[in-house]
Amino acid sequence: MPNDFLSIDDLTLYEFNLILEKAQDIKKNPSKFHGKLQNKILAMIFQKPSLRTRMTFEAGMLQLGGEAIYLSPSDIQIGIRESIHDVGKNLERWVNAIMIRTFAHQDVIDLADVVHIPVINALTDLLHPCQAMADVLTLKEKKGDLTRCKLAYVGDGNNVCHSLLFAAAKAGYHIAVATPAGYEPEISIVRKAKLAGKQTGAEFFLTKNPYEAADGADAVYTDVWASMGQEHEKNERAKIMLPYQVNKALMGKAKPDAIFMHCLPAHRGEEVTGEIIDSSQSVVFDQAENRLHVQKSILLLLLEK
Repeated sequence: MPNDFLSIDDLTLYEFNLILEKAQDIKKNPSKFHGKLQNKILAMIFQKPSLRTRMTFEAGMLQLGGEAIYLSPSDIQIGIRESIHDVGKNLERWVNAIMIRTFAHQDVIDLADVVHIPVINALTDLLHPCQAMADVLTLKEKKGDLTRCKLAYVGDGNNVCHSLLFAAAKAGYHIAVATPAGYEPEISIVRKAKLAGKQTGAEFFLTKNPYEAADGADAVYTDVWASMGQEHEKNERAKIMLPYQVNKALMGKAKPDAIFMHCLPAHRGEEVTGEIIDSSQSVVFDQAENRLHVQKSILLLLLEK
């Protein structure tokens, strides 16, 4: 494993699959891993609020025999009260790893550059790698051979979309992304994913038409239309994104046994109807559970070295 977990694009195919295989083992045999991180401490820096990220990292460390310390935005005030450099240099004297959930992706890179302990990217405005790893695990559980799987992502080409593109390159699934004009995933991310995907035969398709993306899909994925920090754009985005709502008509374009995916939190009646997210096709809580197993895998692979 590399020293840090910042982006799926940083992983080799071996490392990517190792995380998934270990996560499957952890999920199947949790007691086998009790106490593996005894006396290890994880510092959790939160610049954005969270339910799943905090609970799964904190519970994961406790289940592995370690400890997790929550640091709220008011505790540190990175860049205001103290620089990233100084925060990192302090923390590495006290703890064994740092998890950070923040806005600017450069903050995560800068933190990893100045410390000698593992740094885990728990979300930035650019990427959400822990979520995408849990999503791949969920897809494997539900659909088996991912090289024969098509994932349709509709809505905002955001951090989740970016990490799903990188995950496609490693897992070899076909991803079709439908976004409105001006809300496409970053072209640099798409190019990197396409280049990496040549190793696995992954296919990438970008369109403005959500029905075209969903056609024949094994899974349909969406996220909120306005992410944290974009609340002031909510009304404008709602008008633009409405044709990308995942509803009965859109799911009808996918395969009959297609699953619905969402990283949560979800806004019923906006990016997805209640009829879909609460249906038997929805696997959103399986995705949320798999955050725990994937992150325990990442923690073990980084801290057991």
